[in-house]
Amino acid sequence: MIRVRPGPAATLTDLRRAQELAALLRGELDRVRAAALAWRNGLGGLLVALVGFSLIRGRSDVSTLAPGWGALVGVLLLAAIIAGVAGALALLRAAHGPLSVTPVAEVPPAPLGEHREALVAARALRLGVLLVLLCTALLVAAVGVTWYAPGQP
Repeated sequence: MIRVRPGPAATLTDLRRAQELAALLRGELDRVRAAALAWRNGLGGLLVALVGFSLIRGRSDVSTLAPGWGALVGVLLLAAIIAGVAGALALLRAAHGPLSVTPVAEVPPAPLGEHREALVAARALRLGVLLVLLCTALLVAAVGVTWYAPGQP
């Protein structure tokens, strides 16, 4: 038979560590949300600058490209739009939380619920950054194709 007995009393170091951990957990979600806002603003500024300074410019008419190259530019631009929208939604999710209301009966205790939300928000932030950078790369690739693809014979 297994007997369970109390362990040693907590030391002052143990108590301080528990307080530090509790403080970290209390501020975790706020730190992730602040980081998500900063990334959202920074990446949004990057895309605005990219478009605003007319870097997205190649041939003005893709019909002058050799057969198939115009379609490739269209596919790259469509993929860039999809990646950009998905990235923006992920960044908004990370910065502002889910677009849903949790029933009161399903709300976990504060430290656990906030920690779970912080983990989900951090994952959404990483995904959003990746997708926006992918969007930028696809836009640059589309411009590169319009610059360097062969023209109509």
